[in-house]
Amino acid sequence: MQKYGELLRTLLEKRGIVDETQAEIFLNPSYKRDLHDPFLMRDMEKACVRLYEAIENNEKIVVYADYDCDGIPGAVVLSDLLKLINYKNYEVYIPQRNSEGYGLNLDAIKKFANSSVKLIITIDLGITAVAEVAQAKVDGIDVIITDHHIPPEALPRAYAILNPKTDNYPERMLCGAGVVFKLVQGFLKKYGQYFKVPEGAEKWMLDMAGLATLSDMVPLTGENRAIAYFGMKVFKKSPRPGLQKLLAKMNIDQRYISEDDIGFMVTPRLNAASRMDDPMRAFELLSTEDVVEGGRLADHLSKINDERKSIVTGIMRDVHKNFEKRQIGEVIVVGNSGWRVGVLGLVAGKISDQYKKPVFVWGKDENDCIKGSCRSDGSVSVVELMTATRESFIDFGGHELAGGFTVHDEKIHFLEEALSATFNKIKRPKKDNVMNHDVKSVLDVVSMKNWQEIEKMSPFGFSNPKPVFLFEGAKVEKIKKFGKNGSGEHLEIVFSDSSRAQPKAVSFFSSVDSFKQPLSEGLPVNLLATFDLSRFRGKEELRLRVEDIF
Repeated sequence: MQKYGELLRTLLEKRGIVDETQAEIFLNPSYKRDLHDPFLMRDMEKACVRLYEAIENNEKIVVYADYDCDGIPGAVVLSDLLKLINYKNYEVYIPQRNSEGYGLNLDAIKKFANSSVKLIITIDLGITAVAEVAQAKVDGIDVIITDHHIPPEALPRAYAILNPKTDNYPERMLCGAGVVFKLVQGFLKKYGQYFKVPEGAEKWMLDMAGLATLSDMVPLTGENRAIAYFGMKVFKKSPRPGLQKLLAKMNIDQRYISEDDIGFMVTPRLNAASRMDDPMRAFELLSTEDVVEGGRLADHLSKINDERKSIVTGIMRDVHKNFEKRQIGEVIVVGNSGWRVGVLGLVAGKISDQYKKPVFVWGKDENDCIKGSCRSDGSVSVVELMTATRESFIDFGGHELAGGFTVHDEKIHFLEEALSATFNKIKRPKKDNVMNHDVKSVLDVVSMKNWQEIEKMSPFGFSNPKPVFLFEGAKVEKIKKFGKNGSGEHLEIVFSDSSRAQPKAVSFFSSVDSFKQPLSEGLPVNLLATFDLSRFRGKEELRLRVEDIF
């Protein structure tokens, strides 16, 4: 480990990387070494052969993808493959979040049967669709499921299932687009020469697989780290006109795009399509080859994302009014039949962050059904919580920390009570809320040289967070508010300490009262922060991003 600087060594050791071999693998991902053979996935051979047969026989194929920022980039990956081999007889179908909901649905399958579809390939969904797959089979349609969600005990009887959680594939935690990327990799390995596709052509699709890997909060270790790492490299050069127009609209220089830009800027705009309009708009933006259409879609997604923000702000105001009049239980359930179902996951996340509890938020969809989203603060798995209270629900699903549900009209008013009772039986011990740090230091550690060391560990995200620094006894020198159109919703703070350095720190969506003690100039505090390189208006500035002040 001696070949690395002291700071990098310390940070690697914090992540359990203690010898040079491990460090080399982590710091220098290799496409050949770190991406596993796709044929290690059970059913990969079957899936590739069936897709090849469909193409040879000019059968109608439906790419049926989820409506979020995992399913949509996954659909782009698969349609990129079909474009590459010049196959035209396919359509992309993405269900409407509000009227159809998540997953395969019987009405859509009926429609496909009537239009002579012979093969459905799912993306980021389908592993629980036992009845829907059975119906497709009756209608003479084969289904290849590509998914990464937790499988039920009885799997659907699909033609082939690609899901690393159903077999011994080495990377169990791929996202949905990661799984479909493996299908493309497998297909080209087997048939690439036959279709005269140049070797390595799938690497240009890594921008989409990387985007989904970063957006879907899968651990950035092993194969996922390699997909995200090379995905970022491709993203910086991606020729997709819609993507380029979207980045330009947000004043992001494509050559320097960061994981934060993807998480805070790109993903919310792509997700706005299904929350506020039609998810196909996001697919079209990512897949179009037309510069004019790309520009029009980038404008549209930015506009509906702004509308989405103001709707969420309005709902949050209603929520806080509601909370003034009531006691907060172990599990929070809040809802209103006028709330837009598509944005409720964001609302649940905000409430959960604020109150550190599991939160269920409901509204009514276009069919007058009570539907909602839930988020966990980590004290319980929401899927386990709903499973143990299943008599309250018509339908539910999701991950450990996030899910969706449909409730009987007559049971919604008792849902909080039922969930709170269950919560007390299955909750986990509360973790200490003090945030961990990687390094205790003084402020002169904030230098470009150290930033370059830290940057070698990127891309950062789930299971590979940005290193957090603790600065004890830092003094608040200056506080300034800033924000879009003079809104003043963010803080810029200058700190000093014994090292005489005076770096700037930013805290987004914060005021002087957002911390354990109100901030004022001259106040000594302990600061937890990460490094942040801003390239606002083309000017590079290294600063800190506040995680906490206490």
